[in-house]
Amino acid sequence: MQNIIAINAAAQQGILAAQATSDEMLLESISEGSKPAMHILYARHRVRVYRFILRMVRDTTTAEDLVSQVFLDVWRTAGQFEGRAQVSTWLLSIARFKSLTALRQRSHEDLDQDGVLEIADQADTPEAALERSKTSAILRACIAKLSPAHREIIDLVYYHEKSVEEAGKIIGIPQSTVKTRMFYARKQLAELLKTYGVDTLAA
Repeated sequence: MQNIIAINAAAQQGILAAQATSDEMLLESISEGSKPAMHILYARHRVRVYRFILRMVRDTTTAEDLVSQVFLDVWRTAGQFEGRAQVSTWLLSIARFKSLTALRQRSHEDLDQDGVLEIADQADTPEAALERSKTSAILRACIAKLSPAHREIIDLVYYHEKSVEEAGKIIGIPQSTVKTRMFYARKQLAELLKTYGVDTLAA
C-alpha cells in the first residue's frame, strides 16, 4: 500500500512539474528529441492553434490537417526558436503561414470570426445572457463586413489577446501598420455597430 501511495505521489509530482514547465523549456527539450515535451506542448496549445486556423480556413478537416502540420514543424524546427516572441506567438505565426498557403491553393481568402466574444458570463441572469448573446451576434455580423486585413487584426488583438507587437510579428508587418489597421478597423466597426443601435465599442 505504501508503495502504491508513493508511486501515486510521484506521478502527481511529475504532472505538476510538467504543468509548471514553461513553453520555452519545452521547446528546448523538444529540440533535443523529447517526445513527452512535445506531447505537453501539443496538449497545451492545440485548441488555440486549431481555433485560429479554423477561423481562417473555415473547414474542420483542413484545420485539423494544418494543426498536425504546425506541430510537425515545431518538432522539426524547435531548435530554431530564438525567444524573440512568446512561444504562442511563434505557433500562431506558423499557423497563419500554413493557413494562408492553404487558402491560396483554394484561390480565396475568407477569415471567419464566429465565436468572437460570444462566451457568456455564467453568473448572468437568463435575460442578461440573452442580451449578451444578441450583442455578440451583432458584433459578429459587423466584424464579418470588415476587410480581411481588419478582421485579422480584430481577431488577434481581441480574441487571442495579442499585443500590437505580437500581432505585428504574427502577420509580418510593422507595429505602426498594426496600429493603423486597428484604428481604421475600430472606426469602421463602431460605424457599423451604430447601424444596429449599438453606440459604443469597448476598448
